[in-house]
Amino acid sequence: MGVVLLVLALVGAAAWWVDHPLSLDKPSVDLGIEPGSSARGVAQVVAQSGVNVTPQLLYAWFRASGQGRQIKAGSYEVEAGTTPRSLLRKLVRGEESLRSLTLVEGWNFLQVRGALAGAPQLAQESAGLSEAALMVALGRPGLAAEGRFFPDTYSYAKGSSDLKVLARALRAMDKHLIAAWENRAADSPLKNPEQALVLGSIVEKETGRPSDRPMIAGVFVNRLRLGMLLQTDPTVIYGMGDRFDGNLRKKDLLTDTPWNTYTRSGLPPTPIAMPGKQALVAAVAPSRTDALYFVARGDGTSEFSRNLDEHNRAVDKYQRKR
Repeated sequence: MGVVLLVLALVGAAAWWVDHPLSLDKPSVDLGIEPGSSARGVAQVVAQSGVNVTPQLLYAWFRASGQGRQIKAGSYEVEAGTTPRSLLRKLVRGEESLRSLTLVEGWNFLQVRGALAGAPQLAQESAGLSEAALMVALGRPGLAAEGRFFPDTYSYAKGSSDLKVLARALRAMDKHLIAAWENRAADSPLKNPEQALVLGSIVEKETGRPSDRPMIAGVFVNRLRLGMLLQTDPTVIYGMGDRFDGNLRKKDLLTDTPWNTYTRSGLPPTPIAMPGKQALVAAVAPSRTDALYFVARGDGTSEFSRNLDEHNRAVDKYQRKR
């Protein structure tokens, strides 16, 4: 009878323990489980990470649950109130502690690198790499980094490499670019997806109101067909780099760079920013229009014109306020 009571007492104590909050050294504890870790090894890591628990006891619970071999590698956060039962459930489900990074439409690559550098608990493996070396690390040697990453919000586990985030953004841009290219207008003057990416980046930077994207793309496509200079300020600004002080002057428009579409015909050699999905779609399937010019009205919208006389009147009205 005494043995039975002892067994029942032990069972009851175990049942209480697995549902009793674990003691932590601080409000939350970061926990990293490496691939291939055994249940015994996981128990040791938990104890060594700041959870006040006997690793042998935690390992016994893992084994008794029958789920010890289902624990997934990853980066986890153990918070106050976590019990052995809820901890095991989190590890088995792979409920990692995630952070997020947002890449914004229209950002250039320098802004992307700045966002990566400021992302909390993201391993900075690309920080010391040149742009060329970074693209080699991503498996795209010789490809310009500008415009190659799709603007979106990306989740990552604590301690993840920034190269992994960039690789996901690179694959996402590939996917959206291919989808847009496959649905291009039959008479598009663009020769390949790379040109669509370049034009999409220009449309992204020139658009104040999203609904204007197809019309703005239509103007540039018309100019490409006619062999007209694109004459778009964002490309000039991009080519100026650090020399741009916020003011674009006439001499800047006349100073040649590979990206100056006032001095060079056709599309620039690389994108100038990250285009979003709608800018890519507009680039390959623009509005049918006879407009060759547009000017900002000052409220985020654009005024479109068919010829230079109309355009000059629009400039006088909206820019010079005459």
